[in-house]
Amino acid sequence: METEISSGIPLGAYTLPGRVSDPRAAIEQAVAAQRLGLRTLWLSERWGTKDLGVLTGALGQVTSTVRIASGITHFQSRHPALMASLAMTAQALTDGRFVLGVGRSVDAMWDAVGLPRSTNASIVDYADIVRRLCRGEKVRYDGPAGRYPSLRLNDRPDQPVPPLVFAAIGPKGLTLAGRHFDGVLLHPFLTPAAVARSVRVVREAERSAGRPAGSVRVYATVVVACDLSDAEELEVVGARAVTYYQIPGFGERLSAVNEWDLEPLERLRSHPLLAGTRGSADSVLTREQLVAVASVLPREWIDEAAAVGSAGNCHEVFERYREAGADELVLHGSTPDQLGPLFPTTGRPPRMQ
Repeated sequence: METEISSGIPLGAYTLPGRVSDPRAAIEQAVAAQRLGLRTLWLSERWGTKDLGVLTGALGQVTSTVRIASGITHFQSRHPALMASLAMTAQALTDGRFVLGVGRSVDAMWDAVGLPRSTNASIVDYADIVRRLCRGEKVRYDGPAGRYPSLRLNDRPDQPVPPLVFAAIGPKGLTLAGRHFDGVLLHPFLTPAAVARSVRVVREAERSAGRPAGSVRVYATVVVACDLSDAEELEVVGARAVTYYQIPGFGERLSAVNEWDLEPLERLRSHPLLAGTRGSADSVLTREQLVAVASVLPREWIDEAAAVGSAGNCHEVFERYREAGADELVLHGSTPDQLGPLFPTTGRPPRMQ
């Protein structure tokens, strides 16, 4: 039975958040996710220890009900036939429980590794190619997504095309998701008000594209630290926040969506531990160093855009995201085996008063 809060919103969670050296912890976390009745288990792919295909295969075999989702991978990281093959193999191994979540990332990353940058046109066309291959069609294509003279999956399971979810922050990405994808994954550290504004953009794009109302599922990512000490809370929430806010351009986008002042970003980035840091801070700093940097963040950036404190307070925050229009919450920061305080022994969250 899937877990919902009293308002009826399903809950999911991330496995292996952040930087990890041993992916085997995901097995126990997946078992915990199913035991708690979570709807979806999300994996943020990173090269080295968090390969989407390998982990999806493993997690699918220790679960039977929870959905396994990429949150996220990227189209240009795999040839479209390989991406479609991964998706349909995952569908076969999980009996149709796979969700393919993709994103754009930043241009500097693709320049550094020698892969093409994403454009709106390439993203839309790549999604169409993957869907067609998953349906068993033969694809000939020459356009923004590349040149593919003849593509086909020779063998495909009797499973549906997995839902395609697009990770978005700004209005262009949200519109893209509303027009062309089955769902949208909203970024961590959006306030409920920012989620409400994002939902309106998605629903308008959905409507203008002639799609049925509510056909695009909105996943709101909420960083959660329930019943932890102040130090533990800062380690879970603050350290995760630093990895997003310190990236030039990315932090500005999050602040803009939340309608926050930019001055705290300047303070954060001037911290001595971030001097010379490029890319994601958690790829070069230890957890202790991230916590030290996080201490300069405004407290309201935590209180307004994360779920912290008692279980009751966390569920009140969840309710605000539901009221903002989210269809499902994706709990982040704390892994499924750490979410016990949110749930009574029945395996379901307490009802809101």
